[in-house]
Parts: sequence; C-alpha cells; structure tokens
Amino acid sequence: MRVLSNRELNRTYLTRQLLAHPATHPVADTVEHLVALQGQEADSPYLSLRARHPDFRQDDLTALLHDRTVVRSALLRGTQHLCTGEDFRWLRPTLQPGLDRFAARGGRLDGLDQATLIEAAREILGDGPIGRPELTRRLIERFPGPDPEWLKLVVHLRLSLLHPPPAGTWRHRGRVSCVLAEDWLGRPLAAEPAPETLVMRYLAAFGPASIKDIQVWSGVTRLRGLMATLRDRLRVFRSEAGIDLYDLTDAPLVDPDMPAPVVFLPEFDNAILGHADRDRIVHPGDRPLVTPGWSIVRPTVLVDGFVAATWWVSGASLSIAPFRPLAEKDRAEVEREGERLLEFMVPGERPEIHWAEGQPGVRWGNRPERALRAADTEGPLPGGTE
Repeated sequence: MRVLSNRELNRTYLTRQLLAHPATHPVADTVEHLVALQGQEADSPYLSLRARHPDFRQDDLTALLHDRTVVRSALLRGTQHLCTGEDFRWLRPTLQPGLDRFAARGGRLDGLDQATLIEAAREILGDGPIGRPELTRRLIERFPGPDPEWLKLVVHLRLSLLHPPPAGTWRHRGRVSCVLAEDWLGRPLAAEPAPETLVMRYLAAFGPASIKDIQVWSGVTRLRGLMATLRDRLRVFRSEAGIDLYDLTDAPLVDPDMPAPVVFLPEFDNAILGHADRDRIVHPGDRPLVTPGWSIVRPTVLVDGFVAATWWVSGASLSIAPFRPLAEKDRAEVEREGERLLEFMVPGERPEIHWAEGQPGVRWGNRPERALRAADTEGPLPGGTE
C-alpha cells in the first residue's frame, strides 16, 4: 500500500480545495464542489470564496442567496453552513440522524415530548418566514415550563429550517429569520439519507482521507461498514502515521514540490476543519494557536501551503500574527495579499498592515445556550462546537 507523505497530502489538498490555482468555474459550482461553506459568521463564506476566486465580488454570493441557488442552515457538525439548494435536499436528511442525537441530549424540556414541540413549531412556521426571537416567543407561550434556549435548540436541530436573506449576507448583523426548507425550495427533501453520496463528494474535495476524517467533518458516525462496502470502488493509501486513507479512483495526486500561494482563510473555514488529522495543513505544534478551544477557529494565513499566522481586521487595519519569523519574500507576499484582502473587505480605504505578537481574544463560549443567544443576531448557531 502506497504511503503518502504529508507534503504530498498538503499539495493535493490545496488543489482539491481550489486554493492552489484560481478557480475559473462559476461560484455556485465552487459551493457545490466544497459540499458546504462554513457560515457560522456571516462574512466567512464570502472570504472563503474570495480565497478561491481572485475576482470574486460580494454580489456574486448575495445574488445566489436571493435566488435560492444557495441556502443557509444548520448542517455539518450542527453548525451553520451554506450549500446549494439542490444539495440541501439530500445533505440535510443525511446529516439528520446526528443532529437528532445531539437534540436528544438536550434535557431541560421539563418532560415535554419532542414530537409535540416539533409539531407546534411546524404549525407556527406554516405561515412563512418568521424571526427566530418571535418563533421562540410563540413556543414559550405554548410551552412555558421548559428552558427557552433548549426549545429553540431542539427545533433548529430537529426541523429542516433555512435562514433566508438578509441573514447570511455580507456584513449582515440583524435578526435571523427561519423558514421550512420545503417551503423555501418549493420541493420536498430526499426521503432517505445518502451517506454514499456524502462520502464520495467529501473525498472529491477533501481526500485522500480516513474514516475518522469523514466522521469528524460531517458529524455522521458509524461509517466503517459503509467504507468496507465501498473499498473496492476506491483507492486506499496509507499516511505516514500508518492510517488508511481512502480516495476516488480518478482523483489526481499532486506533486509535493508544487509551489503554493499565500492564502488568507476566514475563521471556521472547512479547509482547516475538514479532517480529524489536520497535520496536512496545520503543523501539529501550531494547532492550539488556530483552535485554542471555546469554539474558536481563528482566521489563518497559509504560507507554503501550511498555516503560518492568524489575522484579524479592525477598520482598514489588518493585523497578522505569525507563529515564527517568515522569510523576507514570504513576508512581502503576505503583505501584498493582505492589501488585496483589505481592498475586498473595505474598498476605497487606505490599507494598513501591522505585524502583531500574540493572538486575539476569545469571542464565543462553547455552551449551546450561549451560542443560540448570539445566533439571534448572527455568530455561532445551533449545534456542536468546532
């Protein structure tokens, strides 16, 4: 069995993630290829697409949200993602068993049967989009005993809800509305889960990968039996650590010596979160600087294919915190790409680049209740943590 070096995995991963070369196909095709874009912060999908499409404009995604080509919902790992409306129809039913398991852990319903709660929520939502606070208020009127935050959490995990625009659009920080997915899409969801489709689509954008990688990315468990049935239809490699890595038979591997551009990724980007073993993009000792806990996944800078710094923006000022000193040419390339990033984020402003020490502070806790309170305006949404 062929062993793939970590650097070969890195270059292959950059290519599969459309981070090695500028994407030339339509933006909707990029969303489809990546399966889903992390949307826990409203601006993140825009920055994810900009990292892959150098000529990307905010309106390119906003238009797709308004015409319902792309939708926003709780998906992978129970957190907010964007995917195509067509993919949502099979993706949400495939992820639903895991979301149901998470909802089942939510006590604090004071004995209220979840089926009764879901029936009531579906009735309330039958009149069309409704703001999350108003939905919660009306649920409390019907069920005054249970914890309101868990009423909200269970409904968002158990019901296939979408959050239509302006939620999820660039710079939006207002209230978030909810609508039944079937009503927004005008079509029913798939009657059965499609785990095989999930695996194949994942490998196209994230492979080669282990069973654990697929499970950590998706939140879907018990895939070992499925992978055993698919094994004859896949290539199987081995990592330097001796772990089996599965891949599509026609998916190319990439020269480990291929040059890699500097890339600015937003917080929570699935290029960082796409595997249990993230050594292919984050050096092992650097992982706590990227994901220190408390549901934090910091914005990152890739240099020579690996995370080398984190970044944050205040006004027209971009701060970059490298993990170790960068070579002069790398530093210059980071600054040039940083200026292009600022032109995208704050066009017309005079860009300022600052090299910083240390990391920005904690933004969110990892308790579901706290995440849901934040979600009434934006930010982390129902489900697990990263």
